[in-house]
Amino acid sequence: MSSGFRVLPRKRKVTAEQIERYRDLPVANISDSMGRMTAAGTRLRPLHRGGGMVGAALTVKCRPGDNLMVHYALDIAQPGDVIVVDAGGDLTNALVGELMLAFAAKKQLAGVVINGAVRDSQSIRGNPLPVYAAGITHRGPYKDGPGEINVAIAIDGMVIEPGDLMVGDEDGLLCVPLADVDRVHALASERHAAEVLKLKAIAEGRNNRDWVVTKLKALGCDLPPGPPA
Repeated sequence: MSSGFRVLPRKRKVTAEQIERYRDLPVANISDSMGRMTAAGTRLRPLHRGGGMVGAALTVKCRPGDNLMVHYALDIAQPGDVIVVDAGGDLTNALVGELMLAFAAKKQLAGVVINGAVRDSQSIRGNPLPVYAAGITHRGPYKDGPGEINVAIAIDGMVIEPGDLMVGDEDGLLCVPLADVDRVHALASERHAAEVLKLKAIAEGRNNRDWVVTKLKALGCDLPPGPPA
């Protein structure tokens, strides 16, 4: 089997129960719970009608402008999978469009992530299937290969292994490594609950802002004496 043009088996995968636990968590809370060190780059934006994305990664690495291996990934993907494609971020040719995404929706995939371009954007905006991409172009792809499926990929420094957890919302998307899924969920749930309480305090006019002045003083900021003018 030659490196660069191969399909590997996916030997590990986040469970359905773990996926469900993440469904209502904001990506921002998950990101904060991972030290704000994980991101898929600001170019990968949600293009679909709306709604979050959570599922198991089926990874694809392909030559920029060529979607042959993306087609095969669609054929072997399971319901609840997120197809994550690293095409180098190239925007010259679209790797998926309306037809492929209709097939993905029919197979009940959880989403499609393209580090590259897509087309048929009006159709994407009108449908609930989560689609994240770096850009849009009308120019279609080639189908010559090479490419790899179920290998480790990286998008702007975010490493994605086959079977890892992919999570996305209107703020963007990130990958939670399989080994960290339970730990990160506990931290993110705690952070989300704390934010809900803070929002309640703000609405009731009883939020405490003393920490701001305390922080400024600790950093040596020159503040005027007395209460604010």
